[in-house]
Amino acid sequence: MTKSIRSSGLLALGNSILDYRTAKGWSQRDLARETGLRQSFIAKLEKGLRRVDVVELVVIARLLDIPPAELLSKVEIATPRDHTISGQRIS
Repeated sequence: MTKSIRSSGLLALGNSILDYRTAKGWSQRDLARETGLRQSFIAKLEKGLRRVDVVELVVIARLLDIPPAELLSKVEIATPRDHTISGQRIS
């Protein structure tokens, strides 16, 4: 079985960041400039192809004028209860 980084939680996070960013009228380049991250990182994050550090997530949320918990709630809702990490079941 091939391990994929594209989990439903990461996809939900990426879609949320994309939605809030575009609602603010910002391009990926704008968000990258404000965060100090690369535009390519923002693009991969929005596609669910990159993980993000919790501190980076807080910074992104603040710049998008939303509570970090708002982004985390999207991840929580989208992550199945039986999701595993490296073969370890989380209960």
